[in-house]
Amino acid sequence: VSGDDAQPQARPTDPWTARASAPVVTSTVLNIPNALSAVRLAGVPLFVWLVLFPHADGLALLVLMVSGWTDYFDGKLARRWNQISRMGQLLDPLADRLYILGTVYAFTVRGVIPVALTVVLLSRDVILAAFLPLLRRRGYGPLPVHFLGKAATFNLLYAFPLLLLAEGRSPLAAAARPVGWAFTMWGTFLYWWAAVLYARQFRDLIATDRRREDLPAKTSGPQRPAAPIR
Repeated sequence: VSGDDAQPQARPTDPWTARASAPVVTSTVLNIPNALSAVRLAGVPLFVWLVLFPHADGLALLVLMVSGWTDYFDGKLARRWNQISRMGQLLDPLADRLYILGTVYAFTVRGVIPVALTVVLLSRDVILAAFLPLLRRRGYGPLPVHFLGKAATFNLLYAFPLLLLAEGRSPLAAAARPVGWAFTMWGTFLYWWAAVLYARQFRDLIATDRRREDLPAKTSGPQRPAAPIR
């Protein structure tokens, strides 16, 4: 899931956003975790170019390794140094999503993965993207990232370098191929399972919102309900 105030926050009464001892989220933009996320984001077009044009698979693998390193440390450092920010909450999932989309595109063009797999992965994102206008209409930002969604992203981001490594002819490439496809299949399954959970969250949120809107009419007669706090 792009600035400090670009996305309205979910109301604290929503069932999945009310958490005990929630971390403090700041409006800071310039800090080390955000810089790491920005580096990862900048690596997306570089990776796609390396895969498609010079076919520099070794350098492309290096870019993916740096991306994985920054993906781990930006969140870890943000929590340890109390530098969790709205900008970081936006950049981190955005970088993950763009890496998945960019890699799927490059691998499809190169013939690393079949078109059918590309359709399965991209159709999931198209369906979830359709929820965003409806959420914004009710004053909400994107749905909170689910643990299962993180697990799916983890599997896919680990599968991609292995699939690229498997394009070679060395014994290492032969060993990487089954492992890479195993990560791909598990990642795809979890990717869609997480989508089902996001759809249920969306349904429950809309239902809760509608009940909240109907409550004043039932308890106060014809009086006009107060405007919801956004």
